[in-house]
Amino acid sequence: MTTRLGKVLILLSLVLVSALGVVYTKHQGRTLFVELQALREARDSMDIEWGQLQLEQSTLTTQGQVERAARERLGMVYLAADVAVIVRP
Repeated sequence: MTTRLGKVLILLSLVLVSALGVVYTKHQGRTLFVELQALREARDSMDIEWGQLQLEQSTLTTQGQVERAARERLGMVYLAADVAVIVRP
């Protein structure tokens, strides 16, 4: 009878340890899934911001914008053909 009771107690403790392992593993899985969702959301918002920055960059580097910045900030002007001097090596 004692050996049977010992076997039952060992099996019961193994079942309990196994159940605790399942609960812990399930909790870890849910925690990692929540973290994964947060990272995906951050990635999506960064993708949106990247697209907006690319659009802004493309509008800032158009030919007209560059020419206007050269005239206004640097005081540059177009050279007339009769004023230009070509230097050959």
